[in-house]
Amino acid sequence: ITGLGLGEAKAIVDGAPATVKEKVPTEEAEAAKKTLEEAGASVELQ
Repeated sequence: ITGLGLGEAKAIVDGAPATVKEKVPTEEAEAAKKTLEEAGASVELQ
């Protein structure tokens, strides 16, 4: 989803809640939301 490396991704997880992506098209945001929720995340789109 983000293209981040392992260390960068771990920093986001450890700092949760966190913004994963910003200023993306609605379709891309919905796809990312679905993927994250399937992995057990709670997601809020703004």
